Amino acid sequence: MWRASVLTIFPELFPGPLGASLAGRALGQKIWSCEAIDIRDFAADKHRSVDDTPAGGGPGMVMRADVLARAIDAAAPASDLRSRILLTPRGKPLLQSRVRELAAGPGVVLVSGRFEGVDERVVEMRGLEEISIGDYVLSGGEIAALVLIDACVRLLPGVMGKEASHAEESFEAGLLEYPHYTKPQEFEGRPIPEVLNSGHHGKVAAWRREQAEKATRERRPDLWGKRKDDPPKKA
Repeated sequence: MWRASVLTIFPELFPGPLGASLAGRALGQKIWSCEAIDIRDFAADKHRSVDDTPAGGGPGMVMRADVLARAIDAAAPASDLRSRILLTPRGKPLLQSRVRELAAGPGVVLVSGRFEGVDERVVEMRGLEEISIGDYVLSGGEIAALVLIDACVRLLPGVMGKEASHAEESFEAGLLEYPHYTKPQEFEGRPIPEVLNSGHHGKVAAWRREQAEKATRERRPDLWGKRKDDPPKKA
């Protein structure tokens, strides 16, 4: 079973939307598990404090190293082989390649930061991998944790109906996904592209590839540039 443990001060947020649809069904089938751990349970004072003022001054509060370290150690002892991840806007971007690696492993331990951030010492001393889901700032890491878990769970064996489904999705080949169409044949005067009704699988595949490349060039020039910069693969 693939295991996700989330360290948070809002454990009631989990599994949240992950309890519905494909992820929810897989959760019920015990293909994966979701454990929400309240960081406040590891505080040492009667107020269950998890944060304090930043050293050197400045605005906001910082999550304490000692409290967070106790929570991490309880969730993932030294024998636990799962990746320990801190969701933070300063982390490396979450890419599909990393999602595949995480989905192929035993699971993840996710630290949902709050306030101005977490004490750097716990990041270093507990070997936290810092990951970001985008160049913007959220109120906390919980939403980012949900995103990461969902991206991994859908790749687990038995979750999606057809293995070919995610082989053709955005980012799997370094391209955005091609456009999709279905009934009705004509909608508000606009028909489905003729090639998709041709029954010629080769032509359909070529059209889809062309459309995927076009979308990537226009919408994600960074991805397109990376494809051009990558050396060709040897057969």
